[in-house]
Amino acid sequence: MRVGFVGLGRMGSGMAARLLSAGHDVTVYNRTASRCDPLVGLGASVALTPREAASDAEAVICMLADDEASRSAWLGPDGILAASHAPGAFAVECSTLSHGWVSELAVAAKAAGWRYLDAPVTGLPDAAARGELTLLMGADPDDLAAASALLEPLSTGVVHFGPPGAGTAYKLIHNLLGAVQIASAAEALAFAGRAGLDLGQVVEVLAQSQAASPQVVRTTRRMVADDADAEVTFSGALRRKDAAYATAFAREVSVTTPFGDQAVAGLDALIAAGLGDVNETAIIEIARHPPTS
Repeated sequence: MRVGFVGLGRMGSGMAARLLSAGHDVTVYNRTASRCDPLVGLGASVALTPREAASDAEAVICMLADDEASRSAWLGPDGILAASHAPGAFAVECSTLSHGWVSELAVAAKAAGWRYLDAPVTGLPDAAARGELTLLMGADPDDLAAASALLEPLSTGVVHFGPPGAGTAYKLIHNLLGAVQIASAAEALAFAGRAGLDLGQVVEVLAQSQAASPQVVRTTRRMVADDADAEVTFSGALRRKDAAYATAFAREVSVTTPFGDQAVAGLDALIAAGLGDVNETAIIEIARHPPTS
């Protein structure tokens, strides 16, 4: 397929490389153009705008940071929806975005003649590079079936939650739960440290306990290793963005999120401390040294 790919961050670069390895004809766009260079070496073409990346495409996939970046890529004279495209082309948004914007985008894409797939993902950058993501789909069932050859190189699992917007609804709930788990894990480790326990031992015993989850195990080990600057798999700023989108969506459906609100507050403190761009496991510093009011 002729595929446009917009957004070559930690996740997008690996995803675009997977499409190239599967034999698709991929044109890439990224605001920082140098991020395209490794993919050019794999056979990608480079576009100067999102519209150019989408020109005559059979599919366009976006993997971007937030609503602002997504709006910029899809809308306006240089946006994807302004491009001519193949009949029945797929518009695939893999970014974690607000439910309101995804709902708006689904309508705009359909009006422009695209088949819209709401396709946020779970998995870290190494899983993206191996094609081992899980796709959390909101789509018309026929459109999802027709896109199977496009999606197959990206994932080892596709979960269809319902129409467009349903995938994003689940992803926001999932990432809010992750934010709460990470914040509470940091609190537990700070507590254990003050109690004089060996944190290495605490983490290993915790990993075998009923309180463990893959998220808790992974993040507590990194908290004890104190390696938040070593490899940024998911920054605190991105986690805060996702959690804030989730709590806003919860309010729209009349759900209160006291634990989620506390997690957002902790991430706000992390960002205020200048640690928003390192790995989210730096939240342990806020638990150890909470800001004074």
